Amino acid sequence: MPYGNLSQHVIWKGPLQAVESPDGRLLFKAGKQFICKGDRIVLLGPNGAGKTRLVAMLRKAIENPEAVHAGIKATQSLVLGYCDQALADLADADTPMHTIIRRFDVDDQRARALLAGSGLSIEMQSRQIGQLSGGQKARLGMLLLRLAEPNFYLLDEPTNHLDIEGQEALEDELMGHQASCLLVSHDRNFVRTVGNRFWLIERKKLVELEGPEGFFASVSATG
Repeated sequence: MPYGNLSQHVIWKGPLQAVESPDGRLLFKAGKQFICKGDRIVLLGPNGAGKTRLVAMLRKAIENPEAVHAGIKATQSLVLGYCDQALADLADADTPMHTIIRRFDVDDQRARALLAGSGLSIEMQSRQIGQLSGGQKARLGMLLLRLAEPNFYLLDEPTNHLDIEGQEALEDELMGHQASCLLVSHDRNFVRTVGNRFWLIERKKLVELEGPEGFFASVSATG
């Protein structure tokens, strides 16, 4: 159920007081937060601050709306598109061809055309995913993301294995459809191009910034 203004596509609202590590250690406190339609939020912070943990919590809340996850509430109309830096949703023993057919209502011919259009040759399509290069896996992951037709993207370092063409395609996907998203990325050009809101985890608190440049400058100064 949407919250507040009906034009908003709010992803979560509630007493999200603490984000903790799997062993119960406090990573940061967030308070109440809102993600609205068209928000492309970049989550910034040092390594170990809790960025990936927050992404995981949001994913659980979206995929299992009947359970309560630290006060996170997803809208019923939300369709999730998820990708992490390890491409963990891809099974190494599976093949790209079988993955497409199993996840989507397409026949063999359509699946082959989709895979070929993403740069995966006929030979690659029948290869075990574990035998593909990082770039080939990333192309498959981006295809799966696009075919899901999400209205909200949850992305953890999505450009790690993408070439320039793949990154530009992802940028076009996010910008062209005015998609809502929350993403983590160390790629400054990608962050600057895609982001229109910026959250920073600092001193175990989540704060909103006007832009990412102050954080980038602090990282450069300490790095």
